[in-house]
Amino acid sequence: MGSSEDHAYRLLNDYANGFMVSQVLFAACELGVFDLLAEAPGPLDVAAVAAGVGASAHGTELLLDICVSLKLLKVETRGGKGKDTGAFYIDTLSSYRNTELSSDYLTTVSPTSQCSMLKYMGRTSYRCWGHLADAVREGRNQYLETFGVPAEELFTAIYRSDGERLQFMQALQEVWSVNGRSVLTAFDLSVFPLMCDLGGGAGALAKECMSLYPGCKITVFDIPEVVWTAKQHFSFQEEEHIDFQEGDFFKDPLPEADLYILARVLHDWADGKCSHLLERIYHTCKPGGGILVIESLLDEDRRGPLLTQLYSLNMLVQTEGQERTPTQYHMLLSSAGFRDFQFKKTGAIYDAILARK
Repeated sequence: MGSSEDHAYRLLNDYANGFMVSQVLFAACELGVFDLLAEAPGPLDVAAVAAGVGASAHGTELLLDICVSLKLLKVETRGGKGKDTGAFYIDTLSSYRNTELSSDYLTTVSPTSQCSMLKYMGRTSYRCWGHLADAVREGRNQYLETFGVPAEELFTAIYRSDGERLQFMQALQEVWSVNGRSVLTAFDLSVFPLMCDLGGGAGALAKECMSLYPGCKITVFDIPEVVWTAKQHFSFQEEEHIDFQEGDFFKDPLPEADLYILARVLHDWADGKCSHLLERIYHTCKPGGGILVIESLLDEDRRGPLLTQLYSLNMLVQTEGQERTPTQYHMLLSSAGFRDFQFKKTGAIYDAILARK
């Protein structure tokens, strides 16, 4: 094969084997490899890591070495020349430690940890993606096929157990620990003293909002099970002016606010449900008030960014919705009555849209 054919074949293999890379990352997090190395006083050898995570030495060595190739770990290996023959030898004792990437994002003690999100992706999203061809054929999510859970009520399926609900909420906490500041500073929100985060989960975005705009007061509005889980498993400081209110934003009265925040909400739903929700918000919103939509925006031709395209396929596999372009969100918001539409690409995964009543 010529060089162009060689490149094409290598690219094909990179795509085909991509799932293996994901599983390496998921497995290392699931086993607690990065936490073990973070807690150790120094680098650990294979035997120590295997014993620490309760795994076989052979499997652990294979996993650790691929983590080195993926720049998730660093390895220190002793080597030298034999005294008599001059032949090169490598000492079989290799020691491993975390890289900056894994210390920042793959250890549970880090404030920017993404461990819960990766565990959720490995246990839930990955399994749903095994039915992608069926999702494309049928045009619907795959919870019934994957977990035997009917998905007529979407979040009954997503929160199919107490443990799964907690895992998903922890995952969203982690998302906003990294992405919250960029979307909340895309516009000056200090002009909105009373805010409401609809579907705000455990209040991670609300906390970030309080740190950026200390003069504001914010209400997190979510279904009763989520509010109960937030109060049981997540901590809040007394000085944080964050209230929780139970309700279904499709049918229950919404709290009064100057600004309504919808973060990773509209992408869960088809256009009809989005329009229904936006109309309800518009009718409750004070004149001059606003709505902040936080989503990963597709380019107008829908051919990028690649990550957002993949997220849109994930919405097909796991929800009722899709990712959208700025124009599509503009149409949804203007149809509900909102005006003064603005959007800002943050340069990160999530972008921000602001519109006013």
